[in-house]
Amino acid sequence: MSEYTGRVKPGGPPDVRELAHLTITKVAVDPQMSNNCYLLRCQHTGDQVLVDAAAEPDTLLPLIGDAGLSAVATTHRHWDHHRALAAVVAATGAEVVAGAPDAADITEQTGVPVTRTLAQGDTVAVGDCTLEVIAIAGHTPGSIALLYDDPDGHPHLFTGDSLFPGGVGNTFGDEGAFLQLISDVETKVFQRLPDDTWFYPGHGDDSTIGAERPSLGEWRERGW
Repeated sequence: MSEYTGRVKPGGPPDVRELAHLTITKVAVDPQMSNNCYLLRCQHTGDQVLVDAAAEPDTLLPLIGDAGLSAVATTHRHWDHHRALAAVVAATGAEVVAGAPDAADITEQTGVPVTRTLAQGDTVAVGDCTLEVIAIAGHTPGSIALLYDDPDGHPHLFTGDSLFPGGVGNTFGDEGAFLQLISDVETKVFQRLPDDTWFYPGHGDDSTIGAERPSLGEWRERGW
């Protein structure tokens, strides 16, 4: 298997990363929005969790396959991150988890009840592996990141639209939301996690905390 890069594009093949205990499959959907979806599979139990059923159930369901899905974690309430949620849940019976402040909007937009609401420090099981919830407000009130702290390697963080290579997520000109977002990202992510933490955003390529850390002051100063 070729080395994982995290570079995927809609209509193209997924990229697969094999860790000691967890397999990460990244796929991009929808040529217009180019959302990333991440299928996480426990190496020991085969249990699977999908991060963002963004679009294209015909792409996602074959990836999920006969192993089924224990949960779909929706990183935030924006429409482009949950367009396939209803179809994926109907096909798999998966639990639906999301940040508490965004849950009602996700249900209103998709018609799918959120089975369990999440807050800072909660966990989502992927078989024998554990994802820790980091609540990062600003892009939306209930945005979450999911941290897998690999016991045999470096941490892995699924950031939704809260953190990208080159900056934090869009706060649509709302200065208060930007200050909330940059502060949450600084204190909950950069002050806590080591430089070799690899993060996986909701759109585009991946990066590491170390690659982005020198730019934090610049991001805060420019206001986006």
